[in-house]
Amino acid sequence: MPSVIALDAMGSDRAPKPEIEGALHAARQYGVRVRLVGPEPVIRAELDRHHSASRLPIEIVHASEHITMEDKVEAIRAKRDSSMRIGLRLVREGQAAGFVTAGNTGAAMATAKIVLGAVPGVDRPALAAVFPTAPGTAAMLLDVGANVDCKPHNLEQFAVMGDIYFRAMFGRRPGTAGPRVGLLSIGEEETKGNELTREAFRLLKQLPLNFVGNVEGRDLYNGHVDVIVADGFVGNVALKISEGVANLVRTALKESLKATITRQVGALLSRSAFTDFKKRLDHTEYGGAPLLGVKGVCIITHGSSNSNAIKNAVRVAAEFAQSGINESIERGLAALHPLAVQAAQPE
Repeated sequence: MPSVIALDAMGSDRAPKPEIEGALHAARQYGVRVRLVGPEPVIRAELDRHHSASRLPIEIVHASEHITMEDKVEAIRAKRDSSMRIGLRLVREGQAAGFVTAGNTGAAMATAKIVLGAVPGVDRPALAAVFPTAPGTAAMLLDVGANVDCKPHNLEQFAVMGDIYFRAMFGRRPGTAGPRVGLLSIGEEETKGNELTREAFRLLKQLPLNFVGNVEGRDLYNGHVDVIVADGFVGNVALKISEGVANLVRTALKESLKATITRQVGALLSRSAFTDFKKRLDHTEYGGAPLLGVKGVCIITHGSSNSNAIKNAVRVAAEFAQSGINESIERGLAALHPLAVQAAQPE
């Protein structure tokens, strides 16, 4: 049976248009059943603009409120009928296999912890972003924004979760002892970095992972490392800079190819290669970032997401739901710190 994914229809900057268009594309291309969560009159009015909507597995779940990008933490508890809370409740009650939102990242993480709860052994869930690398493969960076301030043991947990998630998504790279895990810092030497990275280095070195030590910003895309661990502040800055550079490269290349007649002819001849190039650098192709460490599937994507990003975030949610990653994370953390995990179990 196709996966059922709950989608926050009021999360993005231009909601609900990208969400509804993305839901239609996901239902059409992947056969995913989508439950659009938000104010029914608003969603219905937008859906009615698409004649094919009635033939696709899409339904509306009413929520009278939504959390804005400007809302403070207090709004999470005050808005008990928000589209975010209702969507996550569908996951908790088994009415949806996963939840997708382009809304307030901090609110989504806090609401997911309240509604779904954390996996035993996880103090703070982390957002994991997948991006392309030079050899034509992919790497993963976490955390990319869920936790601005972290302690060393948080980075230790991020490393374990990232290792497990990478294995589930991509398997083991040939010739390696498992995903190569690196700690993002300002130098490769163990003594480089701030107090957080130096203490985290000591913890990661003791893990039964393929830890390759400190890595620098340039290592994000050269394919020398598979999983990069950072606190949410550094990780988010690295991710946003990367997306900005990718947009610059695409725009500059397009302008350069149009500069002369000769280049225009060359551009026509290489259109297929250029299309593949743009697709590879397009962050909307990679869907949203999964919130690792909560008891359920929660995918968070950009507030500026277009319909393609929403479509792929729904796809990622469906794939994640079928992978059993949360159970693997719980087992992995239990093997490292069994007493801490037992203490986190409800009586």
